[in-house]
Amino acid sequence: MAQKTKTTTSRRARRHKRIVCPEITEYLRLVETGKVEACQEQIEFAAYVRRVFATEELYIDRDRLSRYAKKLKYFPFERFFPWEWCLFALFLCVFKKDGNPRWTDLVAFLGRGCGKNGFIAFVAFCLITKINGIEGYDVDICANSEEQAKRSFDDVWLVLEGAYGFFKKFFSWSKTYIMSKSTRSTIKYRTNSPKSKDGMRSGIVIFDEVHEYKDYKNIKVFTTGLGKHPHPRRAFISSNGDVRDGVYDKMLARAQAILKGDKPDNGMLPFVCKLDDESEVHDERMWEKANPSIRYRQDLKDEIVKEYADWLDDPIENADFMTKRMGIPQGNKESEVTSWENILAACGEVPDMSGRTCVAGIDYASLDDFASAVLLFREDGHYYAMHHSWLCATSRHRSRINAPLEQWEKDGILTIVHEPEISPGVIVDWIAGQMGTYDVRGVAIDDFRYTLMMRELRDIGFSTDDKNLVKVRPSSHAKAQPVINSAFATRRISWGDDPAMRWFTNNTKLAPFSNGNYKYEKIEPKGRKTDGFMALVAAFCIEDMIPEDAVDDVLDPIVF
Repeated sequence: MAQKTKTTTSRRARRHKRIVCPEITEYLRLVETGKVEACQEQIEFAAYVRRVFATEELYIDRDRLSRYAKKLKYFPFERFFPWEWCLFALFLCVFKKDGNPRWTDLVAFLGRGCGKNGFIAFVAFCLITKINGIEGYDVDICANSEEQAKRSFDDVWLVLEGAYGFFKKFFSWSKTYIMSKSTRSTIKYRTNSPKSKDGMRSGIVIFDEVHEYKDYKNIKVFTTGLGKHPHPRRAFISSNGDVRDGVYDKMLARAQAILKGDKPDNGMLPFVCKLDDESEVHDERMWEKANPSIRYRQDLKDEIVKEYADWLDDPIENADFMTKRMGIPQGNKESEVTSWENILAACGEVPDMSGRTCVAGIDYASLDDFASAVLLFREDGHYYAMHHSWLCATSRHRSRINAPLEQWEKDGILTIVHEPEISPGVIVDWIAGQMGTYDVRGVAIDDFRYTLMMRELRDIGFSTDDKNLVKVRPSSHAKAQPVINSAFATRRISWGDDPAMRWFTNNTKLAPFSNGNYKYEKIEPKGRKTDGFMALVAAFCIEDMIPEDAVDDVLDPIVF
């Protein structure tokens, strides 16, 4: 028998289709009139919501929203803030003409302390009640750690315990589950343990602190149970974190593209709060851009004032303040190669460089691990890089590498070598193949691996005798580092949409010599590889082999 659901709306709800309700418009007007400080993404969010309602046949189930709102009195909140009501109403109470939710995926990225766990708890509680009206609409709250996953669950548990005599008629609960007796829907918390994913038949999966996810593997596993009940939903709620180029950064980029109108939303409701610029942190009024709850909570503001003072005293030790409170990712400013924003900027398009002059850099630290090669071009003061890497399939460090290696192989930027080790000839063959398209003037390689590769390189025309094969030492980095730093800082380097190069660069740190110069080293020696960036550094060590008039000196490709 088909499951009965309350998907039909009341007459009152139908009369209000395409009319935005006060719970939504209050926050939008605060943003639009400048009564609250709002980042660019929030200004775009207000325009986006208005645009959707103006162009689509939607209705707001005001009766449902009103009944949900009456449940708030059981929670230890003074009230829901305007931004919370806006998101809640849009996500749970706005429907398309066919009765399905307009937004099935919520992405809410805000500064730490905004009250996201309370918001998650209230959403979870509402969705298992008979107001939602879908039997077996399970709510699964997921996080990387049990402590994090339990926070919102425990908020609901405490509500039930606080009025035990009243709620025992409607719910049953323990330390691991909460169940509505009327809908047989449950709230459970989940972690990345394989056991915690068994038997999931979710109505909604809520991901708490997605900044900790490096890829989508666990997210995909958690969401395989969706679709077994009507109105499947997903929510991704998080502050910023230290994992770069992971799930958070990818979702943020997509959310920003939707807000700008560059991509269709495909059911995603994108809500992003952050500073527009790092310099805004010195103006307390701007903190509201990252944390829209701050004007309503003096205790929160007082805490952020203290953390700001600590950050001013020691920005290295307190980098979390900018990343998690203000939504501006901060590496270790003392040792990072460059900022994450500069690394992203390096993803600019590489034009057709056929026949152009370049140099090559090779990093080949271990026969049975990783190896990389990079071609470096210079044109009108701008550097362009092309990269390829190899991974030994039997590498003892492979299980520790948190990167989508198989996807990189599909994308053509990585070759997984199914041999006991990576042969030097594999790398040299790649360079020889590039010589059929580009004018490769020189090759730079780490001094430690020079002997291993010199014969193969001599066979394709590179040798120290001819002065077109250069051995690179850590001291060589001191020469290249200022040039590399300038190229990143002025956005004069591009390597295309190459996630491996972003990963390699973000895994590298600057280490000082006693004389004040710098060399490049790994942040973590086994799981976080740097080979692609180190190959780029090697190429920069001989970038003076590229003539100044390289743009005009276009050669016909070599044919072997």
